[in-house]
Amino acid sequence: MMYWKVLTTRYAQFSGRAGRREFWLFMLVHYIIGAVLSAVDFMVFFGGSIDRILDEAFPLFPITTIYGLLVLIPGLALSVRRLHDIGRSGWWLLIYFVPIIGFVVLLVFAIRQSDDGDNAYGPPGEAPA
Repeated sequence: MMYWKVLTTRYAQFSGRAGRREFWLFMLVHYIIGAVLSAVDFMVFFGGSIDRILDEAFPLFPITTIYGLLVLIPGLALSVRRLHDIGRSGWWLLIYFVPIIGFVVLLVFAIRQSDDGDNAYGPPGEAPA
């Protein structure tokens, strides 16, 4: 339920803060849905044959791609709010483009405990009910 609440009420809100729980529950549900949709794409468009995927130079998974595009902005907004929660600017997301190191840095930031009390980005974010 929280996943849909984030998608519908705060889907493009880049200001404010998002706690660890809100961030990780969103990510968990997002990756589960992505895995299920990938399996559906695999069965529908490739007949469940791994050989058909290997024969393609660039196999497309249209249902998964559409879903990914639909949650791109909400995911970015949530990531920025999560960075705000630990006192970092949303521009830190750009470090993701540094191979390996960027992913590790953002993972450490996502795991880090929230700042206590108010910070430059506002009061602590509460996960929607």
